[in-house]
Amino acid sequence: MSTIQESTLLQALQAVIDPNTQQDFVSTKQLKNLRLQGADVSFDVELGYPAASQIDGLRAALVAAARSVPGVANVSVSLSSKVIAHAVQRGVQLLSGAKNIVAVASGKGGVGKSTTAANLALALAAEGARVGLLDADIYGPSQPMMMGASGRPESQDGKLMEPIMAHGVQLMSIGFMIEPDQAMIWRGPMATQALEQLLRQTRWQDLDYLIIDMPPGTGDIQLTLSQRVPVTGAVIVTTPQDIALIDAKKGLKMFEKVGVPILGIVENMAVHICSNCGHAEHIFGADGGKRMAAEYGIDYLGGLPLALSIREQADAGRPTVIAEPNGEIAGLYKALARQVAVKIAKQAKDYSSKFPSISISKTT
Repeated sequence: MSTIQESTLLQALQAVIDPNTQQDFVSTKQLKNLRLQGADVSFDVELGYPAASQIDGLRAALVAAARSVPGVANVSVSLSSKVIAHAVQRGVQLLSGAKNIVAVASGKGGVGKSTTAANLALALAAEGARVGLLDADIYGPSQPMMMGASGRPESQDGKLMEPIMAHGVQLMSIGFMIEPDQAMIWRGPMATQALEQLLRQTRWQDLDYLIIDMPPGTGDIQLTLSQRVPVTGAVIVTTPQDIALIDAKKGLKMFEKVGVPILGIVENMAVHICSNCGHAEHIFGADGGKRMAAEYGIDYLGGLPLALSIREQADAGRPTVIAEPNGEIAGLYKALARQVAVKIAKQAKDYSSKFPSISISKTT
């Protein structure tokens, strides 16, 4: 019979803090199946978000904590990630094949939203999640080029399209169905119908996260997405200057009105580092995204630099997370992805039941 006190062991394990949630694994009940047999200890830890890059470090910390208890010799720890579906806006039809949908939005164009969406999707996939990326910009699809993907989607049953695979991510875009120089001269209703078809007539395959790269602005497509698509949360991308922040605030307010949680703000092009001398310069102003996050009481997910490599890599179809997976900028995207995943994991399963019925108010 074991001479190790379970309470003593749990107290020691409670000292290990998850760096992503700032909580321990015992009080959150993520530590399961604790077994004591003589000097041997074994238990499981279940994370609610993908964290392949951190599994070894967390395991080592838990093993060391367990071995600090007198009498413990051998420790076996099984760590796994289990991403579950979280509730969405009230009364919205769920999407088959995708547990959580994240809208990456901006108030205006040119702030690097699509690049952020691509690297966010790739970073989540690098952490072990099953990820899809929907290019919702009907008028200016860019994800096929950014993700280095081409070809026409196939259909196995004549009803649903198979997503195009790119760097391990399931991808769909109107760009796969038109010539690169073809203009989509469609009115709003046609564009929104096309978006819904891309979303619901794609055979998404058991996704933990579907990232939607939204077109800039707060027009028909954005409103349709926020009203009819089961969005788990939105990420707002902006640059620091005032003119971008004005429009970013409009996008934030749109999601708030239809009951979509804001996961946080990403401040893109926050600082430029000269490739010749290393001088840092805030070309678009400093800390505008931070101030906006503080003003609205939402999370600041991080700042990304204005770097030539980010543009070159995206243009070449190998975004930064793929081109330089161990580089400093890829590390920033991965930290952003972990924060998004952790924010989603913290949301209650019945979150949508707290929202009132959706209504759009007419403003003048």
